[in-house]
Amino acid sequence: MPKPGDSGSCPPRQCNGKAYYCSVELVLQVIGGKWKPLILWHLGQRGTQRFGELKRCLPNITQKMLTQQLRELEADGMVARTVYAEVPPRVEYALTEVGETIKPLLGQMCAWGNRYEAEFGGGPVPEAVQAAER
Repeated sequence: MPKPGDSGSCPPRQCNGKAYYCSVELVLQVIGGKWKPLILWHLGQRGTQRFGELKRCLPNITQKMLTQQLRELEADGMVARTVYAEVPPRVEYALTEVGETIKPLLGQMCAWGNRYEAEFGGGPVPEAVQAAER
C-alpha cells in the first residue's frame, strides 16, 4: 500500500482547500467527526431547522460546538444558513443541493448501525445510567 508522499496510486490532491490522498480521506474531512454526520442526518430527516431545534436533537453537543460544526458544514457547501431580517433575528439551516447527496450514505450508515446493534445486542440505556450521565 502506498504511503503518503509515495508516487503510488494515491497522489496528493486538493479540493476546496483540503489536502488529501484518496477520496475517502476527503469525505472524512468534510463530514467526519462525532457531530457532523448527526447534524446532516437530522437536517436530512427533518428538513430545515433552527439552531435551537438542532440543539434539542443533539442534547450532548455544546452550543459552541454546534456553532462551529455548522460553520464548517456551511463553508464546505453542505449546509445553507438563511438569516431572516426579523426581531428577534431568525436563522435556519438546511441541506444544500450537495448536502442532499449525502443522504443515501447516511441512510446506509444507519442501516449498518441497526444490523450491528442486532448482532451485538444493543438496546435502550437503563434509566439509572441515563441519570448518572446527566
